[in-house]
Amino acid sequence: MSITDSHETERAEHPLDMVERLAHLKDLTFERSGDDEIAISVQGRWTSYDVAFTWLDGIEALHVACAFDLKIPERRRAEIADLMTRINEQLWIGHFDMWSETDVVMFRHSLMLSGGAEPSGAQCEALMNLAVDTCDRHYQAFQFVMWSGKSPVDALAVTMFETVGEA
Repeated sequence: MSITDSHETERAEHPLDMVERLAHLKDLTFERSGDDEIAISVQGRWTSYDVAFTWLDGIEALHVACAFDLKIPERRRAEIADLMTRINEQLWIGHFDMWSETDVVMFRHSLMLSGGAEPSGAQCEALMNLAVDTCDRHYQAFQFVMWSGKSPVDALAVTMFETVGEA
């Protein structure tokens, strides 16, 4: 038996309440579909993202999933899976995967809040920014594989090239 099994965790407020306040303060479109889920629309650099926060009470984790409009056709699944593997090898936190029910690519990560820890506004904002920034950084690589026929290696090499300054 673990120490967390012996008692139910008390929280001052539901962890998604902080996420909802953040969305409201940032004037983002959101929908709280239930106690444990909130969906937020966020405009990124290349496209808009559907950012879903879910509270997983059983493991005391605040999960974020950031999806963008990229439905993978069967003929491109292997190449996109290879691209996601190559991207994930470079990520320190979070990962990309494909939601098998809808063939949609998404970035996922969780913030562990064990023992009744409360999420701060800064943590929730960082979690949302991480998801959107990571999707923005790799969005074009997915597009290059899907629509330009580039290999995952070439697509990733092109998008990881960083320039300094502006022309």
